[in-house]
Order: sequence, then C-alpha cells, then structure tokens
Amino acid sequence: MALKIIASQCTQCGACEFECPSSAIKFKGEIYVIDPEQCTECKEAFDTQQCASVCPVPGTCIPA
Repeated sequence: MALKIIASQCTQCGACEFECPSSAIKFKGEIYVIDPEQCTECKEAFDTQQCASVCPVPGTCIPA
C-alpha cells in the first residue's frame, strides 16, 4: 500500500519531495502527489516513512 498526501493540509513546502528515497513524490499543478506505483512506504530502508517524518503538518502523509 502506498501513502498519499492530504492536499488540503499540505503547505507545499517541498520537504517530502527531497526526502523521499524512491522519488515517488512530485509537484503536480498546485499540489504534491505520491505516485503509488513508486511509493515503497520506505519499507526495508527506514523504520518510519520519510515524507511523514519531515512534514510540518502531522497527518498529511497517510496510508492510501
């Protein structure tokens, strides 16, 4: 299962895009989106999802 970004909570800071180890996060139009085909939820690489750990708004990067 991939993660998703709650667009209404996203501040568009871009921290998640640069932190994502699988390059699954891109800026599309006016929001950041997570490509579910690329998102690995950081499994086997990190103990926590990197996008959620750097996001300034808790609960913005959540399981899809």
